[in-house]
Amino acid sequence: MTSEHVVIYTDGSSRGNPGPGGYGVILKYGTLERELAQGFHFTTNNRMELMAVIEGLKALKKNGLHVTVYSDSQYVVKAIKEGWLKKWIATNFKGGKKNPDLWRELHALLQLHHVTFKWVKGHADNPYNNKCDELATNAAINGSKISDQVYEQEKEA
Repeated sequence: MTSEHVVIYTDGSSRGNPGPGGYGVILKYGTLERELAQGFHFTTNNRMELMAVIEGLKALKKNGLHVTVYSDSQYVVKAIKEGWLKKWIATNFKGGKKNPDLWRELHALLQLHHVTFKWVKGHADNPYNNKCDELATNAAINGSKISDQVYEQEKEA
């Protein structure tokens, strides 16, 4: 295990809920920064919030890092900090909890690092959160879009 520290800022957006969506991520390691963004044809805001965290963690090149994830999504932050995700995993998402595909993927990624989640107020004075919002919104509106296949298949069923 290493003691290297990475900071990840994330945000998700959908124009209409559901509707076209996108995520924005900023990874910070020392003085280095990397931005990620992707748009989707049809999805939800909560899926994009989750996808932002997932893609940020997937971008890390080695395991065992100390990571702080900043998100303005109470849905994401509380699910981790208050133990909801562990309960959902243990009960196989009993009761129709939404987005089990993304929650399972996030849970697996969380096993690879030492991750702390911190909630930040959205659309406030945090420049990194504001930039992630800009990246996510731009991806949802103007970016090239891909399919959120799991969500779209669920809606067709």
